[in-house]
This record gives sequence, structure tokens and C-alpha cells, in this order.
Amino acid sequence: MDQQFIRERISILRTKKNISEYRMSTDLGHSKSYIQSISSGRALPSMSEFLYICEYLGVTPKEFFDDSMDDPRLVRELYELSRNLSEDNLKILIDLAKRLND
Repeated sequence: MDQQFIRERISILRTKKNISEYRMSTDLGHSKSYIQSISSGRALPSMSEFLYICEYLGVTPKEFFDDSMDDPRLVRELYELSRNLSEDNLKILIDLAKRLND
């Protein structure tokens, strides 16, 4: 992992959420160019700011660094929806997921 990964991942997750750099910057309480400065390589967020960015993007730090998940928010939503399913319905969901992955 390097600084470029962090910059690109913020951009990818921000885009998935359909948020502009300007809006994200101001929502986080920074100048309008804060996220653009991160994306362009002029700055990196502090650790506390990184955690706040993760919260804003709706991902955990682990999900942020797991680039095998295209949209971690959707994976988490599916998990939350499936938590209260019966065993039979979970098996159906698993079977459906297997078919979709083929």
C-alpha cells in the first residue's frame, strides 16, 4: 500500500457515493479544495481525518484497504439485511450468490 492507493481509493469510494470533491471537502469541515488536494497528491489526511473520511464514505478502515470489494457499502448492506434471515432463507441466498458468481 502506498500514498497513491489512498488517494485513488478515496476517489473511487467518493465517486461510488456520487459526491463531488467540493461537497465532500465542505461536509468534512474543510476548505472546498481539501479533497482535491488529497486526490492530486499535494496532501494526505491525518489518522484522525482518515477515520472521519472512512465514516463519511460509509466504510470501515478494513473495507477501505480491501480493494477486492468494489463497493463495500453494498456488501455491508447485504450483510445487515441477511443477519435476521432464517436458516432456510440464508441457504437460498447463498445458492443465489453462487449462481451469480458463476
